[in-house]
Amino acid sequence: MDIHSDHDDHGGLDRDLPHLLDRRQALRWMGGVSLAGLLVACGLDGDSAESSSPAPATTTTPATTTPAAPAATSSTTQLTALTPDTTTTAPTDTAAPGAEIPDETAGPFPADGSNGPNVLADDGVVRADLTTSFGGLTGTADGVPAVFQLAIVDAASGTPLPGAVVYLWHCTADGRYSIYEIADENYLRGAGVADDAGRVAFTSVFPGCYRGRWPHCHFEVYPSLAEATSGGTAIKTSQLALPQADCEVVYTDPSYGNSAANLARLSLDTDNVFRDGWSEQLATVAGSTDEGFTASLLVRV
Repeated sequence: MDIHSDHDDHGGLDRDLPHLLDRRQALRWMGGVSLAGLLVACGLDGDSAESSSPAPATTTTPATTTPAAPAATSSTTQLTALTPDTTTTAPTDTAAPGAEIPDETAGPFPADGSNGPNVLADDGVVRADLTTSFGGLTGTADGVPAVFQLAIVDAASGTPLPGAVVYLWHCTADGRYSIYEIADENYLRGAGVADDAGRVAFTSVFPGCYRGRWPHCHFEVYPSLAEATSGGTAIKTSQLALPQADCEVVYTDPSYGNSAANLARLSLDTDNVFRDGWSEQLATVAGSTDEGFTASLLVRV
């Protein structure tokens, strides 16, 4: 039996259909203009969202991910990838103003207090390394090393938002979520405070691909650490998509189980979250299975 046969990241289509319709209307108002990015989900399960159409092929180079077709491009304006332990203290140049990154569902496994557990209230949740559990739990997640870098900027002005907090979470190599599906671990979750350049970086592992959803990470943005850790409301909830070519390379690793087969049945065009536009959510990825990968995304809020 497939362990993800009831893996419903939307928490029910009835909950998210009004939001998805609102987003498509917003895209029509914007005339379908794609956003340029400077730097680096869960949805309805496979019974309703799977497709037999493979995603458009992409080609990965050591420095960046170059899409083979315009429909699968990542953000067109990129900065050089940050190092995982960046200590930048001066703001970067102002990014171009633009529309906010799309709002998306947090899925059924956020552990932010909205659906049961709340790791944001736990000591140790603010950390750069997400590969291990915290708060008395001792597990370590398997998988190909990956760094996720997000640059948080104001959509109206393009200026960085120092002090903003990003809470990021994603599934394991075999497609499960800690706390909910792995009850005795809380790895692959954590919060980080943006530096003076608005940048946050997490060391983690490359997420797997479970049935019915394109490979992704969830994240929430809070205006401050106090808001994030005291039950405040996120100012942005969205998802980061990973390029097909990099996923195909990673999923040759045995720890990724059925990820390669699941990916082959999916495309960004049919993914329940990304199908209405993903250009500003598709990370730019660099690296290799030997050295690990770095995924970078600009986040306008």
